Amino acid sequence: MTEITDDFMREMLGKSRPYSVVVLKKGPNYRADGDRSVIWEHGRRNFALRAAGQLAVVVPLASDTEMAGLGLFTTSLDDTRALMLGDPAIAAGWLTFEVYAGRSFPGDSLPG
Repeated sequence: MTEITDDFMREMLGKSRPYSVVVLKKGPNYRADGDRSVIWEHGRRNFALRAAGQLAVVVPLASDTEMAGLGLFTTSLDDTRALMLGDPAIAAGWLTFEVYAGRSFPGDSLPG
């Protein structure tokens, strides 16, 4: 593992910036089977938000729990809430959401 110095820590912490973290949970109308067109459109919207630079990371969760996914938004908490209220899966009650203030480092990425 790479050794991390105090100077490196100070430098990196100075580069951190605020992000909005969305936690998605299965809503009262969630269905694992049948017509999934609402989820398809939810995914399409996520791709559009990514293309617009508003949604940096999308993490759908394959889980038998109430958890459905995570999203890291570049927008303010209020703007993120407004974006989520326009999501078709939220409007249909398939998913619910919570928004939290977070911090991360520009340039972080998923390996791929």
